[in-house]
Amino acid sequence: MTFEAMWRDLVPVGRSARTGGYARLPFAAAERECHAWFLEQCRARGLEVEGDGNGNVVAWWRPEGSRGGGVVTGSHLDSVPDGGAYDGPLGVVSALAALDVLRDRGFVPTRPLGVAVFVEEEGSRFGIACLGSRLATGTLSATQAQELRDRDGTALLDAMAAAGLEPSLGPSALLDGIGCFVELHVEQGRDLVHRGAAVGVASAIRPHGRYRFDFAGEANHAGTTSMADRRDPMLTYAATVLAAREQAGRTEARATFGRLDVHPGGTNAVPSRVTAWLDARAGSEEELRALVGEVERRATGHAAVDGTAVTVTAESVSPEVRFDGELAARIAEGLGGVPVVPTMAGHDAGVLSAAGVPTAMLFVRNPTGVSHSPAEHAEVEDCLAGVTALADTLGRLAG
Repeated sequence: MTFEAMWRDLVPVGRSARTGGYARLPFAAAERECHAWFLEQCRARGLEVEGDGNGNVVAWWRPEGSRGGGVVTGSHLDSVPDGGAYDGPLGVVSALAALDVLRDRGFVPTRPLGVAVFVEEEGSRFGIACLGSRLATGTLSATQAQELRDRDGTALLDAMAAAGLEPSLGPSALLDGIGCFVELHVEQGRDLVHRGAAVGVASAIRPHGRYRFDFAGEANHAGTTSMADRRDPMLTYAATVLAAREQAGRTEARATFGRLDVHPGGTNAVPSRVTAWLDARAGSEEELRALVGEVERRATGHAAVDGTAVTVTAESVSPEVRFDGELAARIAEGLGGVPVVPTMAGHDAGVLSAAGVPTAMLFVRNPTGVSHSPAEHAEVEDCLAGVTALADTLGRLAG
C-alpha cells in the first residue's frame, strides 16, 4: 500500500467534523482504532509484532541472517486535543512506507529493521509527555505512573485495561533489541521553509518542562463582595500569565499557560482555587530554571498583594538532548547535505537518546509552521521526500 493510500486510511480517524482537528487520546477509541490499523498493516507485511506492558509496540522485519542491534524507526499515534493530522502519525506511516521502498529495491537488511509506536507521547490524557518511552527507559517509575489520573479521574492502569491491554508498567525488554532509533516527524516551525529544504536532520531538543501552579484564595459571592474584600486567585493567575509572557519575551524563551482548572467554577462566584499548567522552554537548562524561577517569584509577589497563596510543582522536566552528532552528520551527508537544525519540541527520540540509545530525527517541512492545531500541514511531495530520505537512511544503517 502506498504512502498516499495509508494516509487516506488514517485521516478520518478521530477527526472533528466541526474543527477539522483530532482527538486521539491514549487508550481511547480513536487512538485504539489507529493502533489496530497499524497492527493490520504490520500483518500485511509479515512483520513480527512485540509489545510491552506499557502499551508500546515494535514490529520487526528480521530476514534470515540478520543480526545485531535493530535499526528502529517510528513515532506515535496519539494527539493533543484538537490537534493536527501529522504530529506522530506521519512518522508511523512514513516508517511503513520506507520499509516498502526498501523491499521494492530488493534490499535485504543485515540488521533487523523495526517500526515502533510509543503511547501517550503528547501527555494529553495523563499529563506526562512521552509516557510510554519514559516508562520503557525507566525515566518514570511504575509507582509514579500508577498514581496518574486523567481529567475524569480514570487511573492509567484502568484506562489500559479498558482498552484490552494487560498493563505491567516499567522498563521494557523492547529496548534490548534497539541498536539505534531514527524518528521522522513533521517540523513544528518554519526553519526548513526559510532554508528552502523539504527534509532536515535534528541536532538537539531544547530543555523544557511542565509546571503546575496552584493558586488558593477564598470563595465568595461575585455580586455582593466588594473588590477590596476579595481574595481572588484568578486575579493572581492572570497577573502570572502576563509575567510569564513578559519574561519569556525578554529571553527568546517560550512560556505558555495552556490549561486551566477553576473551582468551584461558577459564573457568579469568586473562585476558591485556580490550577494552571505552565509549559516552559528555553535555549539552555540555566535559562529554563531562570525563566520558571522568575515566573514563580512574580506569582508569589502578586499573591502577597492579592491575599492569595501559590504553590508551584514541577510535573515533568526534560533536560537538553543533543542527538548523536556523528550519526546526525552522517545522515545529513548521506541525504545530500540537508540542514541540521535544533527544535524546541519534545519527542520520544529525545527520551531514548537521553537513555543512551544512539538516536537521530528527520524533519519534514511544514509550510504553515503551525503544529498542535488543525492547521498543521505537510505537502504530499515533501512527505514522499521524507519517505525516500528515511528509506535511504535505514538502508545505510541496516545494510
